[in-house]
Amino acid sequence: VQLVESGGGLVQTGGSLRLSCAFSGRTFSSYAMGWFRQAPGKERRFVAAINWGGDSTDYADSVKGRFTISRDNAKNTVYLQMNSLKPEDTAVYYCAASPWYDGGEYDYWGQGTQVTVSS
Repeated sequence: VQLVESGGGLVQTGGSLRLSCAFSGRTFSSYAMGWFRQAPGKERRFVAAINWGGDSTDYADSVKGRFTISRDNAKNTVYLQMNSLKPEDTAVYYCAASPWYDGGEYDYWGQGTQVTVSS
């Protein structure tokens, strides 16, 4: 499985970005997908997850109401729409794939895309 993130960049506080993650190598609809982020000097943390069909999602409390995860199984792509961005959202964002949705380990990871929110 290969995961390739894109869409990161520099944005001002209050702005928006949409991250994309292209999946290849296996059947995309067989995998739940997640987004994680790692800020400098901090551990990687969960951001959002979506199940195989896209009808169930989960979010970290810190992003609820601001971020939306979605997927397009026809395009083998998962998205993270990020609105009302804050400086504390600055991090490298990673997408990941897991055969399981609720509490399972993520088997595959992308290389990450940098998101920087200026104050």
